[in-house]
Amino acid sequence: MNLEPLVLILITGVGLGALYFLVASGLSLIYGLMHVLNFAHGAFLTLSAFIGWQVAQALGTASWGSFLISILVGAVVGALFATVTELVLIRPLYERHIEQVLVTVGLSFAAIALFEGIWGTDVINISGPAWLKGTTPVLGASIPNIYWLLMAAAVIVLGAIVLFLRKTRYGMIIRAGVENRAMVTALGIDVRRSFTIVFAIGGAAAGIGGVLAMHWNTFVSAHMGSTLLIFAFIVTVIGGLGSLTGAAIAAVIVAVLQQFANYYLGGTGDFIVVALLAIVLLVRPTGLMGRAA
Repeated sequence: MNLEPLVLILITGVGLGALYFLVASGLSLIYGLMHVLNFAHGAFLTLSAFIGWQVAQALGTASWGSFLISILVGAVVGALFATVTELVLIRPLYERHIEQVLVTVGLSFAAIALFEGIWGTDVINISGPAWLKGTTPVLGASIPNIYWLLMAAAVIVLGAIVLFLRKTRYGMIIRAGVENRAMVTALGIDVRRSFTIVFAIGGAAAGIGGVLAMHWNTFVSAHMGSTLLIFAFIVTVIGGLGSLTGAAIAAVIVAVLQQFANYYLGGTGDFIVVALLAIVLLVRPTGLMGRAA
């Protein structure tokens, strides 16, 4: 039995799932703690990718130093964009969910038009450290190295978010504010500042995902974030809105299933993923690890 295709599909599926999780983690975190569906999340990712690319261009794309700095810059850009969005557009609209959706969808369209005006409508091919273009043999299968990097980044981001929420003062304030905002406010604690931090963390995760997605695609474009946002929402819904663990599990399931279908079922991966979403919504609307409202 030839195990090479199976090994290749499984490992690249997990790596692709890691990318989906990087994008979906911010969505899941923001909804789980603040009950905000942010349709502008893809814009955070795209802007971070563009700025990260320009920083790498200035420093030299072939070096690991410029690559790591571009990831750091992408995280900062995503956090800043998310913070401004929360302060200016979301904060006045808490508990007004229809208006939140409309304003974030509008911001997403406006951002794409702005990116096209600045960087053009064509894709921009990018390059990075030579190692990312290489492969690592595993049981006869040649695994592109970018997938190992995606998996490592997803584990680090998940661990950092969990540690922040469980071990830091602001993390405890955020969790308490979600359970009983009025009580926390009565104690003299500014919950709004904590919620802004949540948005910033979600934006930073999107920024990291944007820079890594750029290297996975080997190009960056104004529509890159919108494409990944679709799968991020699917992962978030299947995993359970607001569940980081559910998002991580769903990301792997979705990506592996997508890779299998693309290889064995004639490129039907996207259709199979949408069918899985429909089944989950019919059978378990709260998702794999979501809780009923």
